Amino acid sequence: MIDADLLWFDPALCLIDGSFQSAADGQTLPLVNPSDGTALCQIARGTATDIDAAVDAARIALDGPWGAMTATDRGRLLTRMGALVLDRCDALARLEAMDVGKPLTQARADVVALARYLEFYGGAADKLHGETIPYQAGYTVYSLREPHGVTGHIVPWNYPMQIIGRSVGAALAMGNACVLKPAEEACLTALAFANIAVEAGLPAGALNVVPGIGAEAGAALAGHPGVDHISFTGSVATGALVQQAAGRNVVPVTLELGGKSPQIVFDDADVTAALPFLVNAGIQNAGQTCSAASRILVQRGVYNEVRDAMSAAYRELSVGPALSDLRLGPLISLRQKAIVEGYLAKGRDLTIAAEGYLAEDAPNTGAYVRPTLFADVAPDHPLAQEEIFGPVQVLILFDSEEEAVTIANGTDYGLVAGLWTRDGARQMRLAKRLHAGQVFLNNYGAGGGVELPFGGIGKSGHGREKGFEALYGFSQLKTVAAYHG
Repeated sequence: MIDADLLWFDPALCLIDGSFQSAADGQTLPLVNPSDGTALCQIARGTATDIDAAVDAARIALDGPWGAMTATDRGRLLTRMGALVLDRCDALARLEAMDVGKPLTQARADVVALARYLEFYGGAADKLHGETIPYQAGYTVYSLREPHGVTGHIVPWNYPMQIIGRSVGAALAMGNACVLKPAEEACLTALAFANIAVEAGLPAGALNVVPGIGAEAGAALAGHPGVDHISFTGSVATGALVQQAAGRNVVPVTLELGGKSPQIVFDDADVTAALPFLVNAGIQNAGQTCSAASRILVQRGVYNEVRDAMSAAYRELSVGPALSDLRLGPLISLRQKAIVEGYLAKGRDLTIAAEGYLAEDAPNTGAYVRPTLFADVAPDHPLAQEEIFGPVQVLILFDSEEEAVTIANGTDYGLVAGLWTRDGARQMRLAKRLHAGQVFLNNYGAGGGVELPFGGIGKSGHGREKGFEALYGFSQLKTVAAYHG
């Protein structure tokens, strides 16, 4: 159970039309602590009835004080919300660590990221302008950026706070009214965020939060005829279902799905500088990251050096309870543990270069998997092709630049790529040739900046979040042509 001092809100309630209330049918779901398998608390099990009420509330908000609010005042509200998030940093970090399983240090970084998104979009709310368009004599033509209306946000369990910040924050900045459906495995910080929004003074109905099962509340939101835009982050299979449901209402969808992202290390790379990025980008959040660098492509001249350095680093990786704040915590659930162990079983024919270790205080009831590094993996092996969503990385050997590009682009995904080389011309060539929504040169992730547009191609999804691009995505363009002779 959670200490009472961490729960300043009731986790068993939805937020609908500015009011905290039980699910319409009174049902709840247990939240499980992945560190030890115990129950944390109960959350509301919202259904289509609750989603209907939330969408209705959002629609009314657009016709009320929220819709009438100026962009400047929306920005001030978001900035106030960011300050309240930071005020509760320690409590939010502990809630996220217990709920998701990530080490406290990572959870605390997510709190700061949420606040930063709210600050960024608070500052940007009144800075997205239309344009005047030179046209025929006798006309004045200009464009306006307007909100879609009611936006639905289906958020996964791996980074609840960050993804709420980058999607809900941007949507609110544009003046949309939001309905948020957090993942049933990890709802605590989403519900805390709902309480912070009310405390900050967000008008009733501007934000509605309905926890519940994906097949019930999530499906109801994705296919709701009263929703004008859907933002979804999650698996390819579920993303396809969301897009199909929204398509029946001809509703635009932003999809951020999976990844099988490469980091490519050439012979001239600074291996010492690259090493922390090569490892951290694969094992952060126990590998449960869409942009995880799960494939390490290494040119022959430095292959042994990279393999040995990464192996040494892996042997130092400790796995244990989230509140112990080690390098890795548990996976989100025993179900996810079974999936990852299934992939490890597929690697029986491969060479294990190194593994991390379980801490002595890691309960056998927790969802723990040791981080595992495989060497000499063929590019077409399932471990090199499929998203595992666990702390598993593979080393792949290449000889030429052309071969590296072919391997890097040789999956169904295209989210992120990293490139390590001192050759400036090669950097420019490969930045253009790599199939990815983001390419990082001699780094990976660039610190995760909220200003940097993020999204994928192929089965990694479409549309962009973060930065000003998210504001474009959460708005629609209107052209006004005035004839005055």
